[in-house]
Amino acid sequence: MVKAFIFDFDGLIVDTETPWYYAFRDIYEEHGVELGLELWSKNVGTSFEEFHPFLYLEQALQKKIDHDHIKLLSEQKYEVYLGQASILPGVYELLQSAREKGIQLAVASSSTRDWVHGYLQKLGIFDYFTVVHTSEDVKRVKPEPELYLLALQSLGIEASEAIVFEDSPNGLKAANAAGIRCIIVPNEVTRGLEFAMHELRLSSLAEIDMEAL
Repeated sequence: MVKAFIFDFDGLIVDTETPWYYAFRDIYEEHGVELGLELWSKNVGTSFEEFHPFLYLEQALQKKIDHDHIKLLSEQKYEVYLGQASILPGVYELLQSAREKGIQLAVASSSTRDWVHGYLQKLGIFDYFTVVHTSEDVKRVKPEPELYLLALQSLGIEASEAIVFEDSPNGLKAANAAGIRCIIVPNEVTRGLEFAMHELRLSSLAEIDMEAL
């Protein structure tokens, strides 16, 4: 019996990932460097340990760059591409249905607490979640399973009683390592990536069939 849904945040509830890719792709192009999706995808759903866009650009240019300037420029471009942040299709309806059925809701995100809490509050959905865990709550973010294991502990349930919703291979790896069934809902950035073992793949959460879970 499903007792809880655990959601990733970036790229699943709000597509914050595609605007970040576009922002850095533009910056790289302005420096004469190509930033492919395959390379960028290494940091999707995780930290900058695998691929750090600032350091990689320095390596490509073989010179130091002004990190503060690049950070400010990326944030400005990100805001333009993001536009008016809106909840992705099917998210609100799934939250409503879960609440009606008594299913607990949680967020497990590799992003920072301020980032996740801020968006959830802005979107008016923060109060739906019993548990919100972010990068500050664990030593290692996804693809390590710590965030999901912590969410299970906070919810007081077993892995078999939860379903994870993820948009990235790193998130899927974390869910699999925690022993939780995972439904994949890729976004524009992650759609072409390889996803290994997963329960189900959807184009959007609007396709979810609550009775089949």
